[in-house]
Order: sequence, then structure tokens, then C-alpha cells
Amino acid sequence: MKHIILIISLISAIASNGFAQQAPPDTAYNFTVTDCINYAYNHQHDVINSKLDVTSANYHVKEIIGQGLPQITGDASFEDYLKIPTTLIPGEFFNQPGTFIPLKFGVTYQASASVTLKQILFDPNYIIGLQGRKTYKELYDRSYTRTKIEASVSVTKAYYQVLVSVEQLKLLDANINELKQQLDETGARNKQGFVEKIDVDRLTVQYNSLVTTRENTIRLLGLNYQLLKFQMGMPIEGELTLKDKLEDIKLEVTSAEAITDTSVYHNRIEYGLLETQKKLNGYDLKSKKGQFLPKLTLNGNYADSYQNNSFGNLFKSVYPSSYIGLTLSVPLYTGGQHLNQVKQSEITVLKSQNDLYDMKNTINLQVSQARVSYINGLQTLNDQKKNMALAEEVLRVAKIKYEQGVGSSIEVTQAQTDVTQADNSYIQGLYDALVSKVDLDKAYGRIK
Repeated sequence: MKHIILIISLISAIASNGFAQQAPPDTAYNFTVTDCINYAYNHQHDVINSKLDVTSANYHVKEIIGQGLPQITGDASFEDYLKIPTTLIPGEFFNQPGTFIPLKFGVTYQASASVTLKQILFDPNYIIGLQGRKTYKELYDRSYTRTKIEASVSVTKAYYQVLVSVEQLKLLDANINELKQQLDETGARNKQGFVEKIDVDRLTVQYNSLVTTRENTIRLLGLNYQLLKFQMGMPIEGELTLKDKLEDIKLEVTSAEAITDTSVYHNRIEYGLLETQKKLNGYDLKSKKGQFLPKLTLNGNYADSYQNNSFGNLFKSVYPSSYIGLTLSVPLYTGGQHLNQVKQSEITVLKSQNDLYDMKNTINLQVSQARVSYINGLQTLNDQKKNMALAEEVLRVAKIKYEQGVGSSIEVTQAQTDVTQADNSYIQGLYDALVSKVDLDKAYGRIK
């Protein structure tokens, strides 16, 4: 019994050690926005799958190349004729006209082993497949790039959302501290009989409202962190802090001055994808036209046959055979199928040209929209900064007037409300400006 307990303890210790080694260590990350994007390139679900598609495309290209290499197959067979087939021979061969004589041809045991070779000498579809293999791979490479760009945009916007939430929390803390000090002073003056209780109640309502807003913002900040980690492909329970600050982000009007560049659509991966797709459709059209041409194939075979009525003597005698030849396949009439396939492919090529034209207009429109949104966002953000400063100044003056007895508490309360509204408008304007900057960079094809 002691030995059994000892063995169980040893197995448990080994298992625990193994699980401990397999468990990933808790890692704390302190990332810039660039670090987050690079992390997403290696962990984000769509990016990983798109990279796997590129690998799969490489194997498909090798598959196409392999079709033109010699195709060698081996075959082996064994037959045991329990009943040898019978053939009826006309009786004339045996001076028995008008009758049929049953004869058995063959032996009881037969075996064979053969090797067959096939080699394409001329096949239009194979030649066109070789011509289009680089374009096929390019399509998946560009699709991978587009997926990375989309991941970069999503991660950047989520990163900026966290920064904006942190800034909002700072403003709320400052307003709460200032309002708390004002509330304490007003409460003390109320106890001394200098102000009415309604003045204290008004400030208390504002204070409680700001505290609630702060608590909601903290919860939203945690959710924004989780959203950022989700966009990065990081477990949402992971620990992540941000290294970049809002002041590190440059919001300049000069970023939107390239509106006169009418060739900006060439920088967009979406346009490049359609160009590649058009090339592939062109190769498909060539392939359909190639169906009218003949195909030439080299064939070769070598076989060893074994026959005997005794299984023990089956492999004592071998009867080899071999041949080499050419197979020419010429399509003569297919009921118009090939012709109709060519017409369909021609229509697909025309649609590709229309898609390119439409994408060009779409990109130019996106550039114009992004530029206007960015400029408007910067203008709004600058105005909100000025409004914040004005609201703080109005609040400062209202407090002085109230303390000197020439102003009312309602003026102070209203001024405090205006400060809160100005802060909220600034936060919204800040986020809109940051998002419009990302959209502008994407529209101009600056995100690679």
C-alpha cells in the first residue's frame, strides 16, 4: 500500500510540473501604438488566416507546376480463377459443323506488375497556368496586405479610444476636485449662516453627477482596453498599458493638403487587388480560348506478367511487355460549350474593367470625404479647446462675484455645468479628430 501511495504521489508531482511548464506566464505589456499593430500582425485572427492563405497559394502554385512533370504510376494485380472462363468455338474448326465446342482458355493463377508514364508535351491550359501562377500568388499577397491594413486601422482607433478615455478621466478628476473644494467651502459658509442650504444642495447634485460619470468612465475605460486587446488578438484578460500619450500624436492640417493628387488611388491596396483580379480574369479567358487547341501527351508502359496453374510455380516464368506512344486529342465539336465559356470569360473581363473604374471614383470620393472630415475635426477640436478655456474663465469670475456677494449661486452652478459640457464636447471632438486622421491616412494609402 505504501508503494502504491508513493507511485501515485510521484505521478501527481510529474503531472503538476508538466502543467506548470505548459501554462503561459503572465506577461505585462507596455506598448506604443506601433507595438500594438505589430502584435496584431502576429496574433490577430484575420491576419493569421490571411497569412495561411498565402502559404496555401504557394502550395497551389507548386501543384500547378507539378502537373507538367512526368506522372508515373505503378500497378500490381493478382487473380485466382476459381473457374477458368469458357469460350465457345465454332465446330467447323473441329469438323463438327453446326455445333459449338466449349473450350477453357487461360491458367488458374495470374499476376502482373506494371509502371505507366505520362508526360504532357503540349497543353494550352497548362502553359497558361504557368504564366498566371505569379499573378495568382500576387492576389493572395495583396489580400494579406489588405488584411494587415484593416487590422492596423482597427487597432489604431481602439488605441486612440483608450487615450481619449484616459484624458476624459483626468478632466473629470480635476473637475471633481475643484467642485469638492467648492462644496466644502460652501458647506462651511452655510453652517456660519452666510449662504442658504439650497446653494449647498445645488453643488451636491453636480458633485454626485460628476462622481457617477467618473465611475461610468472607469468602467468604459476597462471595456476600451478589452476592445483594444481583442483587436490585437491578445487575450482580453491580459495586462496591457499604453506607452504613447495624446501629446505624441500630431494633428496637422498639412496632412490633408494632397487633395490635388489625382493618382492617389494607385496607392490603395483595394485598387491593386482589382488590378490583379483583372489579370487573372485575362488568364482565364486565354485558358478558355486554349480549349480549341489540341493536346499532345507522351505515354509509356512496362509490365511483367506471371501465369501458371500452380501457385508455387507462378513466379518462375515472366512474360514482359512494354510500349511507348503519343496521344493527340483534338476537340472537333463540343456543342458550342467552349464558345459560350469564352463569351462568359470576356464578360467577366469587362466587369473587371468596370470595377476598376468604379474603385477609382470610390477612392477619390473617400479621399475628399476624409479630407473634409479631418479639417472639420481639427477646426472643431480647436474651437472646443477655446470653449474649455472660456468656460473655466467664466467659472472663475462667477466664483469671485459669488464670494464678494455681487453674484448668485445659480451663476456658479450654471458656469460649472458649462465647464462639464465643454469638457465633454472637447473629448468628443478629440476622438473625432483622431479617428478622422486614421481615416485620412487610410484614404491616401499611407498605411502599408
